[in-house]
Amino acid sequence: MQTNFFDHITKQFDLPFTNPVLIFSLILFIILIAPILLGKIKIPGIVGFIIAGILIGPNGFNILKKNSAIELFSTIGLLYIMFIAGIELDLADFKRKKHKSFVFGIFTFAVPILIGFPVCYFLLHYSMLTSILTASMFATHTLVAYPIVNKFGISKNEAVAVTVGGTILTDTAVLIILAIIMGAVDGQLNSAFWIQLAISLSIFTATVFIVIPRIAKWFFTKLESEKTSHYIFVLSVVFFSAFLAQLAGIEPIIGAFVAGLALNRLIPHSSILMNRIEFVGNALFIPFFLISVGMLVDLRVLFRGPDALIIAGSLTLVAILGKYLSATFTQWIFKYTKNQRLLIFGLSSAHAAATLAIILVGYQAKIIDDNILNGTIILILVTCVVASFATERASRAIVAAEEITGPDQHHTENILIPIADFNNMDSLLDLAVLFKDHNSLQPISLLSVVPDSDNAQSNLLIARKKLNDSVKYASGNGTVVEVIATLDHNVPSGVLRIAKEKSANIIITGWRRRTTVIDKFLGDKSSALIENSPANLFILHLAKPITVHKNIQMVCPPAALMEKTMNVWLSKVCKLSSELSLDVICYCDESTQIHIQHFLSLTKTNANFIFNPTEVWKEWKLLKSRLTVDDLLIFVLDRKIESTYILSLTYTQSKLEQMFENQSRLLIYPQT
Repeated sequence: MQTNFFDHITKQFDLPFTNPVLIFSLILFIILIAPILLGKIKIPGIVGFIIAGILIGPNGFNILKKNSAIELFSTIGLLYIMFIAGIELDLADFKRKKHKSFVFGIFTFAVPILIGFPVCYFLLHYSMLTSILTASMFATHTLVAYPIVNKFGISKNEAVAVTVGGTILTDTAVLIILAIIMGAVDGQLNSAFWIQLAISLSIFTATVFIVIPRIAKWFFTKLESEKTSHYIFVLSVVFFSAFLAQLAGIEPIIGAFVAGLALNRLIPHSSILMNRIEFVGNALFIPFFLISVGMLVDLRVLFRGPDALIIAGSLTLVAILGKYLSATFTQWIFKYTKNQRLLIFGLSSAHAAATLAIILVGYQAKIIDDNILNGTIILILVTCVVASFATERASRAIVAAEEITGPDQHHTENILIPIADFNNMDSLLDLAVLFKDHNSLQPISLLSVVPDSDNAQSNLLIARKKLNDSVKYASGNGTVVEVIATLDHNVPSGVLRIAKEKSANIIITGWRRRTTVIDKFLGDKSSALIENSPANLFILHLAKPITVHKNIQMVCPPAALMEKTMNVWLSKVCKLSSELSLDVICYCDESTQIHIQHFLSLTKTNANFIFNPTEVWKEWKLLKSRLTVDDLLIFVLDRKIESTYILSLTYTQSKLEQMFENQSRLLIYPQT
């Protein structure tokens, strides 16, 4: 009995492991320990995952073999990397600089091929077809080091956008070349092949960029409160797009990236949903992919004679040199800094997914021999390590430079959200999360003022419980929320008291409800805040989720803009524009336009402003004719009644409510 028990125990540890629970536990242990241990000696965690994969893989200590489960998680991780790259791409900035991505795409595609083909054909003496296929492999790269960029928070740097754009261009071109070569090998390179390829790519593009965004917009609007379902929906879109890409004859990674572009505007970078996407990917799926890459590496090929060593060294040298020259040419043309050149090189030098796809397909078709296959595996290891070190070094340098030369950050920013209607709490909190300065250490304060009455204590407990629900909601993206429930004889005075105690410089509140007997008794909270609070006041009404709007239309009457008070509220409008990838159509006079343009130049924001001199604040019917239901209307007002075109504070909200009842709108009263 005892012998059988010990046999049962020892059998579980037979190599390679077969127990799925033990396998998963080992992978999680590696994901936990590798970054911590290597971080002590300044080695990127990505390198640790790859090294761990080498050690536990079939070519190492044979602890694990590449089974279907590991392949599945690895595929998910790779698709995750490409999806996150697509969804974090600043579309507005990318559109303005797409020519730069195109130029880099040409360099990173052509230069490695121009170097690689002569090496394979003349130096290594491979056939024409083998040399072309191997040279095309040098042009590909995988964004293995992208999580490092994400960690340092520089994903919106222009060098990153250019590299990501170039990645999708070159990988798509190479994979199309692969399809053409395989068609030639199979004898199917005829007019039917080209027609089928063009039709399938057209259907794929239309489905992802037209059908899926409309479905996503409907889903996020109709099921706004189902936050868990949002994440599942996003995952479904990613894998379905990857599958459609396969059907179209291109690699799934292209489909995942395009899915990120399609959902880009609907998922702001600072949103809770985006945090969930990044958290799951960075914590589980992406490390799985990196470990699986390591499991492919067989260091023993280096000792199989001089031919294997020469081929592995030649392939690796060509791969690194081609990408370095591509980054250097891009730097020279667009006058980037040395750190940006290093960042482009780091992001574009890692070979993994597309490289493996090309080589394995060629190997199975007997175009590629064992030496190139093994040399490619060594190339993958070396380039992933080089890319990780280069990207981390460049990221640290760029962050350090931004801290020295960057604009003044609002470290003392204090955001207060008075809650009158708990049904609006999540939308107000979402706006605050988009507004919040990432460098601010202050929490977002959620406030509920309970009238002091006979039921005050029980009402206070109810208010605290509802506010605490928002803490769980906000914790989804790491936002710290402070809950305040207090008693006061008058609600507006309670809000003003807490605002003074917290030194709040930003107050975000909901649009006032239609006047009732209770409202008349308690007083209009927003009017009291407008008249008595010195903070920047934002009054929000959303007719639909904030992420599904298509434009921001902002009205700035001349008296509403003062240079000394514009920095805070204008920076929030810019941040909202950048997060949602929306243009800001700004109605203002020439002097106001000059102030705003000076601010945009000073802060180097990615927000895109389109100025219109039409005085719509004098004729509201004209403004209404310019709006669509998908626009977010922002109205900037001066608190000094005698200096504004608007007759009274009450009139402003009432008029907007009557004329734009179904319009999402945001009133801004700058700080006094």
